[in-house]
Amino acid sequence: MNASGDQTWAARAACADVAPDELFVRGAAQRQARAVCFGCEVRMECLADALSSQVAFGVWGGLTERERRALLRRYPEVTDWSRWLDQDDDEIVAELHARRPPKLLARIRTA
Repeated sequence: MNASGDQTWAARAACADVAPDELFVRGAAQRQARAVCFGCEVRMECLADALSSQVAFGVWGGLTERERRALLRRYPEVTDWSRWLDQDDDEIVAELHARRPPKLLARIRTA
C-alpha cells in the first residue's frame, strides 16, 4: 500500500490479469516478468509501493528483489519513495523512468 493508503493504481496495472506465479519467479524468468512492467501506466506507483513496503519477493515496478534491495541500501534516508521517484534531476530516477530494464545495479555501485 502506498503512503496515502490508496491502492487503486493496482487495478490499472499491466499485470492485473497475470497469474501471480508468473511474477514471483527467480533467475532468467524475471526478464519475462519484468517485460510486462515497461509498458505499464502505473509502474512508478507500483515501484514506490514496493519500496515503501520493502516487499522482499517478486518483480514490482520493473525491478527485481535484488535491484530494490540495492536502492533501499543506497538511499536509506528516503522516507517517501513516491516523491523521490518524482524527481526530474536525478540520473538514477531517470534510469528508472525509462521504458526498458534499468542498468540500476551498475549505476548504484558508481554513485
